[in-house]
Amino acid sequence: MRDRVFSGSAYLLGTLATAVVTVFALPVLLAPPAARGWADWHRRRAGRLLGVPVDRRPAGRRDLAWALAHVAVGFPLGLAALVCLGNILVAAVALPLWWAFPADARPTLFSVLDVHVGDWATALVGGSVQIAVLGAAAWWALPALARLHARLCLAVLAPSARERLTERVDVLTRSRVGVVDAHGAELQRIERDLHDGTQARLVTIAMQVGLAREALADDPDTVATLLRQAHETAEEAMVELRTVLQTIYPPILADRGLDGALAALAARSSVPVHVELADLGTLPAAVEAVAYYVIAEALTNVTKHAAATRAALRVERAGDVLSIEVTDDGRGGADEARGTGITGMRQRVAALDGAVRLDSPPGGPTTLAVRVPCAQ
Repeated sequence: MRDRVFSGSAYLLGTLATAVVTVFALPVLLAPPAARGWADWHRRRAGRLLGVPVDRRPAGRRDLAWALAHVAVGFPLGLAALVCLGNILVAAVALPLWWAFPADARPTLFSVLDVHVGDWATALVGGSVQIAVLGAAAWWALPALARLHARLCLAVLAPSARERLTERVDVLTRSRVGVVDAHGAELQRIERDLHDGTQARLVTIAMQVGLAREALADDPDTVATLLRQAHETAEEAMVELRTVLQTIYPPILADRGLDGALAALAARSSVPVHVELADLGTLPAAVEAVAYYVIAEALTNVTKHAAATRAALRVERAGDVLSIEVTDDGRGGADEARGTGITGMRQRVAALDGAVRLDSPPGGPTTLAVRVPCAQ
């Protein structure tokens, strides 16, 4: 509670200062970029006080409306906090030091009653009562007033239904482009794998069988050698074909489910992985596949790039959202531009209307957080 009093008081005093600044800056705030920057700063400030995340939002006419509302509401609320805290300070000074002031400039208690401190009894009794009354008001009222202002800020600056729809359409458009690009790249990869691997081996088998047929009557030893090579090549082709098919939908998901597949991924990792799996219930196949690939790519990055000594994987489900978090104690500094597969993760997750957040400061640790809707 004490932290809320301090944070609420500081918030209201800052609100008073910014309300004054807003009055003088109104001509500048008529420019949309300035109004949006000022409004977004207040949104972040209100979000920190309330402990709620503040997402991006499109620019709108509410930015200037907020400036006017901030002056109309923020100024009196901030002034009330200043008067309350200022009078507590006056009483605190009047208690021990009233005698140090000139007789015509001694502190005054209870502004409404205009009680002048002229003796120790007035200083002790009046000062103590004023501190107690205003301290109680500050303790209970100032945090509530600060939160009221913060909620008003977020409410006024919240995007309208039309703005949210516009933003949603933009997000879906970007996601669709990413999904189409990812799908095209995936088809090209599968085609390349089949052409360079499986198809080449099938051609080799056909040639070996053809040579064996031609040598069947004249050189049985050569036929045996060619058939043995064809058999080995056929096995290699089957292995490569299984590998390509596994990239489309891992059979381990069908055999062991997501829990078993993730346990297998962790066991194969050269970096020790601590796994926490909650009860995930029944997930759509597309969500399972995306979760598997994202985690596989993340653990591969930990092994190849992070120089980590340990990692942790936590997967849980809250309602219709699957949450994945992969952390490691490596060197950090993960960069999507260096081809670490993070862009591919974002595209896969965006295809299901999910989100990816990467926190990897230089020196570590690195945290990859993924949220995927998983409603049936």
